[in-house]
Amino acid sequence: MGYRAPVSAIEFALMQEAGFQRLIDSGKYEDLSDGLLTAILDEAAKLANDYVAPANWDGDQTGSHLSDDGVKVPNSFKTAYNKYVEGGWPTLAAPIEYGGQGLPLALSNAVTEMMNSNIGFQLCPMLSNGGIEAMAAHATKEQKEKYLRRVISGEWSATMNLTEPHAGSDVGNIRSKAEPQEDGSYKITGTKIYITYGDHDMTDNIIHLVLARTPNAPEGTKGISLFVVPKFLVNDDGSLGAANDVKCIGLEGKLGIHASPTCVMAYGESGGATGWLVGPENGGMACMFTMMNNARLHVGLQGVGVAEAATQHALAYAQDRKQGRKPGAGKDNNNAVPIINHPDVRRMLLTMRALTDAARAICYENGVMADLAHATGDAEAKAKNDLLTPVSKAFSTDIANEVADIGVQIHGGMGFIEETGIAQHYRDARILPIYEGTTAIQANDLVFRKTLRDNGKGITDLLDEISKEIEEASNNNKILKDSCKKMIIAIKSSKNVVQHIVSISNDKKRPAVSGVNYLMMLGYVFGGWMMIKTASKSQELKSNKEMDEEFLDAKITTSKIYLTSILPKIESLSSIILSGDEDILSMRKEWL
Repeated sequence: MGYRAPVSAIEFALMQEAGFQRLIDSGKYEDLSDGLLTAILDEAAKLANDYVAPANWDGDQTGSHLSDDGVKVPNSFKTAYNKYVEGGWPTLAAPIEYGGQGLPLALSNAVTEMMNSNIGFQLCPMLSNGGIEAMAAHATKEQKEKYLRRVISGEWSATMNLTEPHAGSDVGNIRSKAEPQEDGSYKITGTKIYITYGDHDMTDNIIHLVLARTPNAPEGTKGISLFVVPKFLVNDDGSLGAANDVKCIGLEGKLGIHASPTCVMAYGESGGATGWLVGPENGGMACMFTMMNNARLHVGLQGVGVAEAATQHALAYAQDRKQGRKPGAGKDNNNAVPIINHPDVRRMLLTMRALTDAARAICYENGVMADLAHATGDAEAKAKNDLLTPVSKAFSTDIANEVADIGVQIHGGMGFIEETGIAQHYRDARILPIYEGTTAIQANDLVFRKTLRDNGKGITDLLDEISKEIEEASNNNKILKDSCKKMIIAIKSSKNVVQHIVSISNDKKRPAVSGVNYLMMLGYVFGGWMMIKTASKSQELKSNKEMDEEFLDAKITTSKIYLTSILPKIESLSSIILSGDEDILSMRKEWL
């Protein structure tokens, strides 16, 4: 069985867990309704099921290739991209004034999850979305008219060019140069690496957003500027002109996402690529963070997409693969049964499902908060969005690796054989906790920018708010009392950890040691919060006979699995953090 977009689960997560109705009720999105939501999800599912997901295996096996006239992607990807553009999907959440539909990011996120059944494909639209956000916020009116409209339509794509051979996570070390010209343009020279979809043959033009230094720029990140550098120069009438002095000179051989071209880009081999300043000089990092914040949420959604695909893959195999007798069968019963009958296989499948559902709900809540902050200026929503973003990115990508790993285990020896396909999810998932900011970078963001900046007030306020929701759910639903009690204990432990992080903040190394564990702890707390919402809403809908009872029973059981088998990880992480960091900080490298 191939991937099938989980429309019911996605719609449930949006409406019942993430509170999408708040966006409908805000009045900020014309014509937005639950009926429109359902229609869009159904159409997106057709695209994912019929074109995007089926291209995943072909893309992995075929890969992208560098030829004399540029990078070539698999034909199945070109077909899927054409269908994606024909359906108007690139325009979904883009600004109306430049050809977009202006719908909520949260709705676009749900569509993105389905397309992430093939993350090698979805990376191209994801990077274009980042380019749209950066240009919409910082480009001049002329730049928007010339480039933005056609990226929004999907006719052209966009890229993000940060990394250089000597400047990875430490972006302040970049050396690419931008020399001003008399006509107001700049000549860009330098080499960029790890540029996703830096070249391909799915669009006629590619709009590169490039970080570089102008002459006499300050050192570090304060001296970085952002430039728009098209693959082909664009004439005043909108037609394509001469090729710019930018090209892909190599493709990286990678563990996974083989069809996504990861390019080494050369700017200015013949005198300099022509580019134009976007935003203020030396303000490039602020412009780039406009792209990166939502890109981090999108990578979290990649984690959800891979986890969902791996779960479906493992479930199909477990239902089909016959091995061993049913537990409790008599000695004379030698009939092999599908392995889903074996208790440990069921445990693994339920763990996959619970982790995937929790990560989905966290990311969707994050998206709704981003929309509320943008549409209404709600300061509380903005604060939640800021807190949730590093958790959405790091937690969701971490559990994606865990889920894919379990999927391989369920396949047994066949999981180690490429032709079963489960290994692709395992390989593809591995990059997710690395790009767009490693898990440690997300943890540092959460600790130093989101927790210590206000001495833990923001995160404590959120935990208090969650506590109130849990207590209300407990009072309204006796069946959830035990689960709610576990959540209250977990929240108290988490608040103790927040206080500990604040108390050791005089030495910046100490909070950094605990950062990743702190982030994952909060991820499990937020997941538990969402699972209580799931169980509570499911019980309510079941009582009112408003949805399919079997679907709701599955949701309730999944929530219980999370709250009994996964939530206890919070206590172990809390214990690790509170036990101290002296041994790690005192360890000499010679002892390793």
